[in-house]
Amino acid sequence: MNRPWNPFSYPTRREFVQGLAIAGVASTGIGRLAYAAASQSEAGTSVLSGDRFDLTVGALPVNITGKPRMATVVNGSMPAPTLRMREGDNVTINVTNHLDEPTSIHWHGILLPNAMDGVPGLTFRGIMPGETFTYRFPIKQSGTYWYHSHSGMQEQTGLFGALLIEPREKEPYSYNRDYVIELSDWTDEDPMMIVSNLKQQSDYYNFQRRTLGTFLEDTKKIGFNAALQDRLMWGQMRMSPTDIMDVTGATYTFLINGKPPSANWTALFNPGEKVRLRFINSSAMTTFDVRIPGLPMSVVAADGNDVEPVTIGEFRIGVAETYDMIVEPRDQAFTIFAQAQDRSGFARATLAPRMGMSAAIPPMDPRPLRTMKDMGMGENHMHGGESAAPPAVDHSAHMAAGMTMAMDHAAHIPALAMDHSAHAASAAMDHAAHGAPMMDHAAHLGAAASPASVNADGVNPQNLMGTPSVDNVATMPTDRLGEPGTGLEDNGRRVLVYTDLRALKPEPAHEVMRDIEFHLTGNMERWVWGFDGKKFSESAPIRIKKGERVRFVLINDTMMEHPIHLHGFLFEVENGQDGALPLKHTINVKPGERVAFRFTADTPGYWAFHCHLMFHMDMGMFRTVLIT
Repeated sequence: MNRPWNPFSYPTRREFVQGLAIAGVASTGIGRLAYAAASQSEAGTSVLSGDRFDLTVGALPVNITGKPRMATVVNGSMPAPTLRMREGDNVTINVTNHLDEPTSIHWHGILLPNAMDGVPGLTFRGIMPGETFTYRFPIKQSGTYWYHSHSGMQEQTGLFGALLIEPREKEPYSYNRDYVIELSDWTDEDPMMIVSNLKQQSDYYNFQRRTLGTFLEDTKKIGFNAALQDRLMWGQMRMSPTDIMDVTGATYTFLINGKPPSANWTALFNPGEKVRLRFINSSAMTTFDVRIPGLPMSVVAADGNDVEPVTIGEFRIGVAETYDMIVEPRDQAFTIFAQAQDRSGFARATLAPRMGMSAAIPPMDPRPLRTMKDMGMGENHMHGGESAAPPAVDHSAHMAAGMTMAMDHAAHIPALAMDHSAHAASAAMDHAAHGAPMMDHAAHLGAAASPASVNADGVNPQNLMGTPSVDNVATMPTDRLGEPGTGLEDNGRRVLVYTDLRALKPEPAHEVMRDIEFHLTGNMERWVWGFDGKKFSESAPIRIKKGERVRFVLINDTMMEHPIHLHGFLFEVENGQDGALPLKHTINVKPGERVAFRFTADTPGYWAFHCHLMFHMDMGMFRTVLIT
């Protein structure tokens, strides 16, 4: 089946659109397949269960905002059907491609053989139009995971779904109902136009810039000199503290289970029941802050792995992360409220004892601002939202402290969306000739990098400053795992932080054999992203011996958060919970942060290692890890 794109219009700005419900699947022309063991959840989401699945990737006309567009779907639905499997089973998944372009499916967070990982050109050639590819792998784990395309822009246009694995043993918590809450971001624009716009102007979608009015407000709170110094500092860096997300509600509509806020997707319960909510962030570019006003949540799993329960009022979920919550709603309706990190829009659903009920939608929090701490330059000069006030700062002193800007105003490079078969072309290079040297490091989590240390490519990090692909190197990166993150500080709610996570079943202790350090780098002016100042096309594979126990150290030199994902493995986050380090597959690294995680390289092959902000990955923040 062909996949035509309707002509697009490109508004310079549009209001946040709550939108219309997705059009019925009867208009797809794909037809309903005879699903094996198909069922319907109480919320109407298609669910497939068993050890054999038949999936068809195709195109679907949808109308989210009042404008007809085409989505990339599985079995005629967006999100794709929820797949329910069982730990210990061997599953077979037949994926047929009805698009007029190659496709693929990556099983995010699943431990499987390398050939089944689903990254075109890296682990297989992709699924060509009209072809069927069969995935076969054993299920070695349990919990909440998800799956998505790793081809072109298909993840942004709708190819994602939930993957739930039932454990063989009894779960350590009880509940009466079970719902998937899948968060996503939808745009009416061609995703390639978004990339092109960002290449030309990195803050193209930021309509929350500071103005003369906000400057006058700051002067009233902290004085003229302090406000002026703060503006001059950011101006000299050619950056904006309001630049929280690259793509915002100016073009995005934020969805829950494929539905915009006006559709009021509803999960039903009986008063007194315990309800399990499986939150999955399937967005292309959006970090969400999630809460259910008036209803505490108990965190019981992170990225599919059980943790000691923690009662919270709010949590941040980075792109590709999953969190399982247990709630006990009373006999009334509750709003599931997921606001975008930059407060440019929100997704919303309802928990209710009866259909048709709804609760108040809370106002969004004040827009957050980045700080000098976010730039890896020490303590904050502005905290939380724009109502907070910075003290007087000598910006020249900070610039001299080591923050070198490399703002090259040369012509912008045309943006190209990389199908990840393009990644593979480089990955399949002569391994021996391109092996990346690794060095042990004395500095670990929480300690500043030594000037004599080298990163994964054997480069002194200080030499990154001033290179064309790097506009900042954090001079004072810190351990920020105990911080809720920009926009969540001091909001009066109990916010989940990474240091709260404690594994329910700790992994056996193994000695780490060596550290491999990565700097997360970018240039906002050029809008390029990479590891250690290099795009994927400029980088060699990271070589690790099979069975080696390694620590990855990540230092975020950029002003953006980066959800970093390692394919094929679950890693232990070094969050201070010694003896019970939590297992994750994705970690959201804050600006100016230094984090570390460890894993055992027990499965050979080429594995993708990348930022899960889709456009960052396509613009170069992608590496391969070669385990031999």
